Amino acid sequence: MNIVPTVLGVVAPVGLLALIGFVWVRLGFEYRLEFVTRLSMTLAVPCLIFTALMKTAIEPAALAALTLASVAAYGVLGAAFWGLCAALGLDRRTWLAPLVFGNTGNLGLPLALFAFGEAGFGYAVVVFAVMAVLSFTLGLWLVAGGGSPLRALREPMVGATLLGALFLWQGWRTPDWLTNTLDLVGQMAIPLMLITLGVAVARLPVRGLGRAVWISAARVVVCVAVAWGVGTAFGLPPMALAVLILQLSTPVAVTSYMLAEKYGADAAQVAGLVIVSTAVSVATLPLTLAFLI
Repeated sequence: MNIVPTVLGVVAPVGLLALIGFVWVRLGFEYRLEFVTRLSMTLAVPCLIFTALMKTAIEPAALAALTLASVAAYGVLGAAFWGLCAALGLDRRTWLAPLVFGNTGNLGLPLALFAFGEAGFGYAVVVFAVMAVLSFTLGLWLVAGGGSPLRALREPMVGATLLGALFLWQGWRTPDWLTNTLDLVGQMAIPLMLITLGVAVARLPVRGLGRAVWISAARVVVCVAVAWGVGTAFGLPPMALAVLILQLSTPVAVTSYMLAEKYGADAAQVAGLVIVSTAVSVATLPLTLAFLI
């Protein structure tokens, strides 16, 4: 198999959709980021998560192993980056959550779908679901500097994850007419998230990027090593292991900047980390995929 066309076929659709959003804003066209983000995060993505979990054909044992491995991997990443923040004197409210939780939705899901097909996408949704629950509980607590992690229960993505897991566990299915409707709504999620990613990156403030460059490079190495080590320790099958590595090595999510802005962390530093890590991923993700495919 010629690896270059294969990797290009995976990366190009993702990059081009993000580029559409970037160019759209640079040309001065209107893009209501708040509205599209709300539509995506409260409707399209929850439908995508729920239907993907409900319809997944993953063996229960493999699903349980991947779920536990994902939780363990994020735990190890949290400890590693906590130590990094302490060693470098970085503000944990600003740096810790963005370093731990990557862009497993906007980038991870479409990359897994294009690289590994529906089976890989099912695994990717599991990792994304674990990340969403942890991000909107512990991650939100870190950025906000306190508060109740139970606020995550109000997030539609968390509810969709729990409901989808229940349907998967019980083997339930929604009626065909409802499943088809949820599928259609969920299909909006990936193109919306990718175009919105491009829009958000185009609007982020660019300053003080020097430190973010080497931190982003180090982050990729740490995330790949942790994902491989934890996945191997849990005995994940090859595709599940590849998806775990891919998901954890995605760049810092734009939502990290939005949360930093909302809760009073240093949003400019997070914006720089988002921009640099996304730029670094243009080189690292194809290399990672070339190794995994």
